[in-house]
This record gives sequence, structure tokens and C-alpha cells, in this order.
Amino acid sequence: MTFLYNIAVFLYRLGIGAAAFFNPKAAAWIAGRKNLCAKVRRFRQENPARLIWLHCASLGEFEQGRPVAEGLKSQHPAALIVITFYSPSGYEIRKNYAGADAVFYLPLDTRRRVRAFISALQPDAVIFVKYEFWYHHLQELRERNIPVLLISAVFRRRQIFFRWYGGLHRRMLHCFTHLFVQDKLSLQNLQSLNIQSITVAGDTRIDRALTHVTRAAPIPVAEKFAAGEQVLVCGSTWPPEETMLTEIMQREELRHWKFIIAPHEIGEGHLAEIEQKLPVSPVRFSQAEESDLGAARVLLIDNIGMLSSLYRYGAAAFIGGGFGAGIHNTLEPAAWAVPVIFGPKYEKFPEAVAMSERGGGFAITNAEELAALLIRFADAEERQKSGRRAKEYLTENAGGSAVILQYLRKILRD
Repeated sequence: MTFLYNIAVFLYRLGIGAAAFFNPKAAAWIAGRKNLCAKVRRFRQENPARLIWLHCASLGEFEQGRPVAEGLKSQHPAALIVITFYSPSGYEIRKNYAGADAVFYLPLDTRRRVRAFISALQPDAVIFVKYEFWYHHLQELRERNIPVLLISAVFRRRQIFFRWYGGLHRRMLHCFTHLFVQDKLSLQNLQSLNIQSITVAGDTRIDRALTHVTRAAPIPVAEKFAAGEQVLVCGSTWPPEETMLTEIMQREELRHWKFIIAPHEIGEGHLAEIEQKLPVSPVRFSQAEESDLGAARVLLIDNIGMLSSLYRYGAAAFIGGGFGAGIHNTLEPAAWAVPVIFGPKYEKFPEAVAMSERGGGFAITNAEELAALLIRFADAEERQKSGRRAKEYLTENAGGSAVILQYLRKILRD
């Protein structure tokens, strides 16, 4: 199985190399790993202190790891915090994150590259977030007796760990010193594989979302645009959601609704496509100062990084991804006590399932159902009740970061 895994990694690298000629993300993936170990060695020569390494696949996983990283920095100010990313989208946005002493790419998972990287980095403890399983990284850390934690993980019976052909991935699970999972079902599934070092700690993104609400600065452009009107904040949208928005904007009974649209992809081509599709002319955020925001019906967000703060201006939130691979972050709007709407593919997300069961989250399958919810949420009492129920899920399940930090205190004290 290891041989097949190595072949798959090799072929993946060839594919990325070929794609780099015409795909900017693939090119960034390769360029970011150039001379990686030399950069890490130079950093360690200049910073020889105890080091904690936090690895995230991309931006979503970073938000899960962030409250733990910030807690570590507060509790162990002399320790170094190093964050690695697998994807360019996460790295490019957070490469200057002030809460880390350094941010690097994760090297390709080959034995030679991994040994060189870990020898250069010299971590004292390692934290992988949610869905990161790299065989040679985990095996090398285990051989060196470096504590490795997995946090905010979810394990379902459909995953490869529970298949007859999942032996290599089951071996990876045994490389972790401790696994912090989001729910009891994940705990039970892992126990069926004879893994015992597990704690149910919930989703650390909850702590991040609740903390953000207390710290977020106002966004004057959005505030002027909303101006007390009923606003649907549409976060991380894809074409299926954008098509639905096009349909409901034309309904007479929804004329009083305004829309903030933050697409998942903000390339010029996609933004222009949205502008052509919508029945009204949107105002781009970057050009908002030159526009009549009060008269505008659609504010189109053409940047990354402010979505979690925009939800405060919503009477409801519509989260993208539920008509594709799966919904994006529903915790951020819930933290603002906003009712959350999403597409039908949400079963893999415990928070969305829980919010749906308690009347704070709402799954839809078409524009008719979306329109019906907006008509319902035109009633202030109705939407406030749903928003409270969404936020209750967060407040009842907060505190996972503290559980993980307590465990880390014990490791770092030893």
C-alpha cells in the first residue's frame, strides 16, 4: 500500500507541474515550495526557541486552528508558532498572519522531503487540523517521538479509514498522540478501530466565530448600504446560488430585500459574469465610494477577508456550496444570531445538521423555497427567534479550544 501511495504522490506532482503552465494556483503551489528547507533552516538559526507547528490544508482549516494558535501564544509567549499550508489560497491570504512567527508551505509528502523539512523545523509539538493525513509526515514524526495532535476532526463510516482497502490510512491514525474530535459519533467510529486516545472537544471554529463577534470592526460601506433595510448576506456563493438570487430578485414580493454577495471566486471573469446575470446593476465594494449606496440593491464583494464581519448587517444569511461539494462556513453568521440558509448537501456538517434541527438553519433545494424563507423572515420576530436558535448552538458547544490547550500545557510542561 505504501508503494501505491508513493506512486500516487509522484503522479500528483507531475500533474501539478503540467498544470502550472496554465493554472496560477498550480504555479503558486510549486513556486512556494522552492528552496523551502533552506528558508526553514534560516528561520530556525535565527529563532532557536521551543516551537509548535500548526498545519492547515487551507483557509477554512486555518480558522479552526486559529483560536488554538492564539491561545498557545498567550499561554506560552516565549514559544514559536509556525503555521504551514498545503494550498496556495490559504498561504497567500495568511502568509503575513501576525499570530505566527513564520508561515510556510507544507512540503510534498515524500520521505526525503519530509525528513529534510522536519530536521530543519525541529518542532516540539505538532497540530494537524481536521482532514490532514500525510503518511510520511506522520510516520516521521512518530519515529522521532514528537507529539502530534489532530483537532476538530470528524470521522464518518464512509471514509477510507473504515474501508477494507484503508489499511494505510488506519496506520496514519495510530501515528497521532491524541485526536480531538467534534462529536460522539466520531469517537465511536474511531474506537471501532481500536483507537483510544480520543477526546470529544467540538469544533474550534465555534470559539473563533464567537470571539470574532466581540472584536470585529464596523464596515462603513456595508453599514451605509444596509441602512436599516432587510439584507440577505450571501457568503461564499457559487453559480447555483447566484442563479437563485437572480430569480428571487425579480419577485415583486421581495423588492424590499437588499443583497450583499460575496462570491467564493473573485476573479474578474466570475465577477463580470455575476454582474451580467443579475437583473439589477450591483455596486462593487472596491468602487462603493463613488456610488449611491442607499439606492443600490446589490453590493458585490470583490475582496477576501471581510465576510465574517459582513454577516452583522444581515437579516438572514445564504451560504454557498450546498449544491456542490458541501456548504461553507455556517458558524460565522450564526455567531451574529442570524438565521442561516443553505443548499441540500449539508449532512456532512454537524453544525448545519444541529442548527437545522433546532430551527436556526434552513436547507433549501430551489428558488421557490428560498423566496418562501425570505418572506417568512420579513417578520422581525420570526427571524430574531431563528437567529437566536442558531447562536444557541454555538454558545452551548463553545470551549473546545480550551480543552485542547489544557492538553497542550501538559505536553509542553514535560
